[in-house]
Amino acid sequence: MTQLPHTAKPETPLLDRVTWPADLKAIDDRQMPQLAKELRAEMVDAVSVTGGHLGAGLGVVELTLAIHKVFDTPEDRLIFDVGHQCYPHKIITGRRDRIRTLRQEDGLSGFTKRDESVYDPFGAAHSSTSISAGLGMAVASDLTGKKRHVIAVIGDGALSAGMAYEALNNAGALDARLIVILNDNDMSIAPPTGAMSAYLARLASGRTYMGIREFGKKLTAYLGRSVDRAITRAVEHARGYVTGGTLFEEMGFYHIGPIDGHSFDHLLPVLRNVRDNGRGPVLIHVVTQKGKGYPPAEAAADKYHGVSKFDVITGTQAKAKPNAPSYTNVFADALIGEARQDDRIVAVTAAMPDGTGLGKFAKEFAARTFDVGIAEQHAVTFAAGMATEGLKPFVAIYSTFLQRGYDQVVHDVAIQNLPVRFAIDRAGFVGADGATHAGSFDTTYLATLPGFVVMAPADEAELKHMVRTAAAYDDGPIAFRYPRGEGVGIEMPERGEILPIGKGRIVKQGTKVALLSFGTRLADALLAAEDLDAAGLSTTVADARFCKPLDEAMIAELAATHEVLITIEEGAVGGFGSHVLHYLSNEGLLDNGLKVRSLVMPDIFMDQAKPEIMVAKAGLDRKGIVDTVFRALEQHGVELPAKA
Repeated sequence: MTQLPHTAKPETPLLDRVTWPADLKAIDDRQMPQLAKELRAEMVDAVSVTGGHLGAGLGVVELTLAIHKVFDTPEDRLIFDVGHQCYPHKIITGRRDRIRTLRQEDGLSGFTKRDESVYDPFGAAHSSTSISAGLGMAVASDLTGKKRHVIAVIGDGALSAGMAYEALNNAGALDARLIVILNDNDMSIAPPTGAMSAYLARLASGRTYMGIREFGKKLTAYLGRSVDRAITRAVEHARGYVTGGTLFEEMGFYHIGPIDGHSFDHLLPVLRNVRDNGRGPVLIHVVTQKGKGYPPAEAAADKYHGVSKFDVITGTQAKAKPNAPSYTNVFADALIGEARQDDRIVAVTAAMPDGTGLGKFAKEFAARTFDVGIAEQHAVTFAAGMATEGLKPFVAIYSTFLQRGYDQVVHDVAIQNLPVRFAIDRAGFVGADGATHAGSFDTTYLATLPGFVVMAPADEAELKHMVRTAAAYDDGPIAFRYPRGEGVGIEMPERGEILPIGKGRIVKQGTKVALLSFGTRLADALLAAEDLDAAGLSTTVADARFCKPLDEAMIAELAATHEVLITIEEGAVGGFGSHVLHYLSNEGLLDNGLKVRSLVMPDIFMDQAKPEIMVAKAGLDRKGIVDTVFRALEQHGVELPAKA
């Protein structure tokens, strides 16, 4: 990793007076711009040390300060959607002294986390959950007689998810006391319209208008509910022509904005008016700039969404020199190659074109690339629809995000046996992103489905084979999973081969111990075999390639000719090892005293650390495999040779 010079920590005399949100009450409104400047500098400096999500947090500095100044957190609940934008929030909620441990082992999470602080009332690392959670809190407050405000901050991108609209619809129907702040940080809905917009927002959020609105409701209530609703809606439509709020008003929200999210002169009066006068659900449309206040971030196309360590002065990021291509790039290149051969191949992603490699695919096949937004459920069924018409859709989604479309995988793909191809990125541990982004469950939740083919490559060459295999497979749904990071540096074929479905391979032959790996743990299995051989335990290493269908013939042969069989996978219990054990027990292949152990990810949600540390803690590395073999033999009274 390239080492970058680090500048002196910024001077922050005003920020030094703020340890908790309550300290903001003593800061004069006129000093807030300076405080925002210092908070922004502190955040940039901290992320330059740790890496992490930068642009989103820079965009909400003023908004975060304004909310905490106006409302009484943590008694008032503040929920950040996703959590990428929560770093300024963490700095002013008692965690500044630990902010340079972000995303590090035993450090602060990169997202909001309930057990980290009372100021994080809801954990958020997946998108579009804030309004639902906030509505639940608001209803709970009403039912328990608590007089508190609930504020949900959601980005405009998160509104591409159906869940957000479900929550908006329900909140409007319940007429719950909920404040939703729409953080429009890409100008994808509407730009701010200057002083007039700010004036209208202050006017519409003040006592006069809201008092008239409530008086109108009371008056027309005497005339019947239908008349009440008709008159109220007419008023809101009239205001909607001026302020642009008709969509949200139709869903039952009182709409304010758009307003400038970087102006305290706009933010503070509106938030105070809403705090003091509001009833029912309110939506405040705030326009911000992602990367605001840090020129390299402002200039970047992705506004420095996620960064490695960087030089504060130049913005130059430290990059490790790769020894091998990343699995994501290998997938993208292989899919491009197959698409050149077959014009029926199309690619679908859910707001992650660069993260999944499909941005690269889109440069050559723009018309065959579909980014559907943060909408995994739609992505899956959209692909299913294309499959019915003879196209070959590849759905590229992170393992943790594919969970969100599971019902569609079951109902719309598996039951109809449609040939949708699932390219599952970020399988296994993901390092600094921790438990919320770990790809733990995909093997388990896909291999349980009838008719599904589930594969995992051992290396980058195998990944190319599996891309071609998936492209050629038309008999039903097929999936392949691969990890974050670089391959092992193996020689790459120009084009992948079509693998026989359900067939594994023997990589190294031995006689006493069999290591059966599913996925990229194969490299550690081969290293463990060296240690076991040196200790006098002749070891076979096999690459399963398929969890479903299993290579039953290969497994039966390993069971019949070895004393110990260890299955190894970087996935949760219920996956590959469980399928192997089910087969062995049903076929009576355990009756001869075969010692079987299944190595999987531990049954916990593991916090962030370097991937190699997480793998070691899980016992899935070279040492963990060797130790498992020795424990299996010791437990059965076998005399062991001395360890090498």
